[in-house]
Amino acid sequence: MGNNIAEEHRGDFPESWAEPFGKALGLRGRPVSRWKWYFIWARRFAAYLSGRSPHLATREDAEGFLSTLSSSPGIGAWQVEQATDALTILLGSVFGQEWARAIRIPAPPPPPDVPLPKGDDPVDHLRYAIRCRRYSVRTEDSYVFWVNRFLAFCREGGIEQDADAVRAFLERLVIAEQMSSATQAQALNALVFHFKHVVGTPFGDLGEFQRSKRPRKLPVVLNRAEVRRLLDAVEDQYRLPTALLYGGGLRLMEALWLRVKDIDLDRRQISVRDGKGQKDRMTVLPERWRERLAAHLVEVRKIHARDMELGYAGTTFWPALERKYPGAPREWAWQYIFPASRLCVDPADGKTRRHHLHETALQRAVRFAARKVDIAKPVGCHTLRHCFATHLLESGADIRTVQELLGHSDVSTTMIYTHVLNRPGLAVHSPEDV
Repeated sequence: MGNNIAEEHRGDFPESWAEPFGKALGLRGRPVSRWKWYFIWARRFAAYLSGRSPHLATREDAEGFLSTLSSSPGIGAWQVEQATDALTILLGSVFGQEWARAIRIPAPPPPPDVPLPKGDDPVDHLRYAIRCRRYSVRTEDSYVFWVNRFLAFCREGGIEQDADAVRAFLERLVIAEQMSSATQAQALNALVFHFKHVVGTPFGDLGEFQRSKRPRKLPVVLNRAEVRRLLDAVEDQYRLPTALLYGGGLRLMEALWLRVKDIDLDRRQISVRDGKGQKDRMTVLPERWRERLAAHLVEVRKIHARDMELGYAGTTFWPALERKYPGAPREWAWQYIFPASRLCVDPADGKTRRHHLHETALQRAVRFAARKVDIAKPVGCHTLRHCFATHLLESGADIRTVQELLGHSDVSTTMIYTHVLNRPGLAVHSPEDV
């Protein structure tokens, strides 16, 4: 089958290296559905060499080709990474070029609002690489924190920054500091990015090292009466966003990031934009809170009108999208459903804008309400999302429907709620009750 696929995508490639390239893709475990694109990048690289054979290509040729791709309009960072992988396999596995195993992926050209790094501080270069790729501020802060800790670890031990140092650092997090698997994974992701995009030499397979065990935990779920008591006890200004966490199964930041255009009162739908995993989805708007939400939007529109009269810049916005649609941050459709009570100065451009309600305010309100009504369970904002899923399944909703409403990629993630229900198949009763 590999030979047929190589023939299918080979085009005008010489058979002497097209067939080994197809075999190498199979051995490396690249999905057959993507082979077409690997051959396309290889053909484009061959054209870039202007007649020279790819087996004579140098590191400068490969990095020059990738740099050209990186600065080409319409070419995304993921495509540059795929092209890099194609060249690594072609030049390293097919032609045996040792240097090809560590081809450096060039940083994409900086947007106008990303300052160039000054000096040799690796953290400045890390921030630059992150901002060029438009990662979130939360991701930037997290990666900078872990890279700083890793650099300090290397300085304290007087060791080189290599795969062995990464392995030792990750093991210390678990053995000496007793950190969770999620924390260790976050540190590993930061260091992978740092070595790949800042150092320029990925550290490859770390081999065996001490990993933190991921505990299997069941979510905390309130019954319907407890949820009603909780919502009634939440302070009035936080009751509506709390109700949407439960009524729509939203994550905390999904609720706070909602904009006016994401709510359809007539169809009773909520559009979740750019949710976890950068996925959009639709979920339900609870009928019980529809009129309350409509009245709330009237008050929010008054706040927006006052901001516009005073000449403020509107809502916080994505810089690249604002360059394309300069007036969008001031439009009503783009305003946050739950705006902050105070204005803020956007650090990116120094303009005065109105951000969304801060997440810690809503988190405190939910915890305080749970203590107030004496719910003897650890309750947070995400607990309400667990309640949404569990109560839907109790009502007879299909698990695939619940999966879609929650935005889970895999139904096995949603299946955790069948364990909360104690219904892996049929309802199970204690023998004491039979």
